[in-house]
Amino acid sequence: MSAIRYCLLAICCVVVAPAWAGDPEAREWLERMSRALATQNYEGRFFHLSQSHSETMRIVHRVDRGKITEKLVSLDGSGREIVRNESEVICYLPDKRVVLVEKRTDNNQLLSAVPVYNEGLEELYNIERSGRVVKALGRRTQLILVQPRDQYRYGYKLWLDQETAMPLKSQLYDANGNVIEQILFAELNLRDRIPADEIKASVSGEGYKWLRQDAQPRMANTVIGWNVTRLPAGFRLTTWRMQIIAGSAAPVRHLVYSDGLASVSVFIEPRDMQSAPMHGLAKMGAAFAFSRDLDGHQVTAVGEVPAATVEAIAASVMREGAKERPPAPVSSSPPPY
Repeated sequence: MSAIRYCLLAICCVVVAPAWAGDPEAREWLERMSRALATQNYEGRFFHLSQSHSETMRIVHRVDRGKITEKLVSLDGSGREIVRNESEVICYLPDKRVVLVEKRTDNNQLLSAVPVYNEGLEELYNIERSGRVVKALGRRTQLILVQPRDQYRYGYKLWLDQETAMPLKSQLYDANGNVIEQILFAELNLRDRIPADEIKASVSGEGYKWLRQDAQPRMANTVIGWNVTRLPAGFRLTTWRMQIIAGSAAPVRHLVYSDGLASVSVFIEPRDMQSAPMHGLAKMGAAFAFSRDLDGHQVTAVGEVPAATVEAIAASVMREGAKERPPAPVSSSPPPY
């Protein structure tokens, strides 16, 4: 899960010949964008918009001798700051007086709503160019479409600067073309050099509660005490941790599944047997969540993916040694919300 989504949930990406024919120039554009995001020094201000939320953010991305450090700051309300270095992602929550620290387990960047190219992408998504000439931030851009090949993931539209291939605008959209989430830059500056001081958090964290969430070892799609039997194509377990969540009497298992772009978090916690179990589908802003009761535990899958995806992943979680049951039917109709 990206650092942005993780912070929000904790308080409530050898070249191989593609298996699918596609637009080679569109693929080159996406590869150029990925290189630009990884190798350029840049800073800017953007709007992060979803169906029920709007936030103004500032990002600083520094590359020094091949090492990348980043800082993301919320300019609205909470003042949340996220700092990513070579080994850790640190999330400062001034309004909660809490600091969350997690070990780096992937190469994802903080600009998480932009799909970074990887060699397996075209097995799951079709990548095409649009012939339309459009502008963003007053610059000519190339519009790239990243379209899912099945019902288990959303698509992307990317407006890439024609000169630098930097993403000036990004949209996440569903099968009906509805925009789920978007990033729109209001200002983006490429810089020759960014001093290290600009990456430091503006809050010291002194007097805050520090919560460290260390990733745990994993084998395939197995977590100690739990197995995952079936997953939508392309999804794999990327990391898991034992996590303390407000309102839970015991530590909660937090598993993250990803196809390289889309990601789903699964939370497994002992259930309070005196309260009724939660079951079914719910809408949470731009995300879907699906909960089920399993052997005295509450299993909840949540992510900015179609409802069918969280249902399928939640249904695939099993206790070790439990007899596998036939998969529950996946709902094809939207939930009542």
